Amino acid sequence: MRKSITLYGLTFSMPMLVWQLLFFLAPLLFLIALSFWSVKNFRMVPDFNPDNWTRMLGRGVFWEAYFRTLLLSAAAAVLTSVLAFPCAYGIAFKLSETARRWAVFLMVIPFFTSYLVRVYSWQIFLSDHGIFNALLAKIGLGPFGMLNSVFGAMIGYLTLSFPLVVLLQLFSLVFVDRMLIEAAHNLRCGRLRTVFEVVIPAARVGLVIAALFCFILTFGDFVSPLYLGGGDPPTLSILITDTTKSGQQWPRAAVIALAMIATLLAVAFASVSYAYRERGR
Repeated sequence: MRKSITLYGLTFSMPMLVWQLLFFLAPLLFLIALSFWSVKNFRMVPDFNPDNWTRMLGRGVFWEAYFRTLLLSAAAAVLTSVLAFPCAYGIAFKLSETARRWAVFLMVIPFFTSYLVRVYSWQIFLSDHGIFNALLAKIGLGPFGMLNSVFGAMIGYLTLSFPLVVLLQLFSLVFVDRMLIEAAHNLRCGRLRTVFEVVIPAARVGLVIAALFCFILTFGDFVSPLYLGGGDPPTLSILITDTTKSGQQWPRAAVIALAMIATLLAVAFASVSYAYRERGR
């Protein structure tokens, strides 16, 4: 049937359209224009100079930071999703309605505190003379270099995204049809096999979206790679700050930012397409 555009429908769709135009499309267009500007005497000059793109995309440090950021974010998305699933599954299928509400409330509490404060608190635990190494020393182990390492950055990524991933997975698992699970058990399907062949496929959309949110958050994160990962070698977010500090090169930093946006859009479209793809295709 042919759909008609009505004033009523346009009125209710305007807030979303205005929001997208003001806070996404307009800044994106300005960022694209900025990437072609020049810097002369530490001042940006409106220009159309593709030199920023050739310089940044031709540097090995950019591609090293790009693939490092991509690998760390993908690893964080997989690790967070795997660790969060048992928690979300237990809340969805093992707890009562009241206990589930309390669990959701507890998952929201970490967002009451600044992410930067939580990362700073991890330095006390992960430093060479911190709490973890002090406990390990009592049993004759360590000290281990946890801070300023990939391990430290992963801890920060988990701190950032773990509660959100649990909540998104939970909201998907709660709506899994219980009759499918009972049918699997009636067909003598074991508990573990039921999880992998019934529950996970039924909740695929939510699980993929949760992993996608984790990837998006960690891909652009600046705090954990710097304060827990050491910042060297840099990720793309750290490379942006280093570029702006080097002669006020905001146009070259805009090139890095646009590369990040393009990557996130590609990953987002691919993930959503996979999440909503019909089984068997």
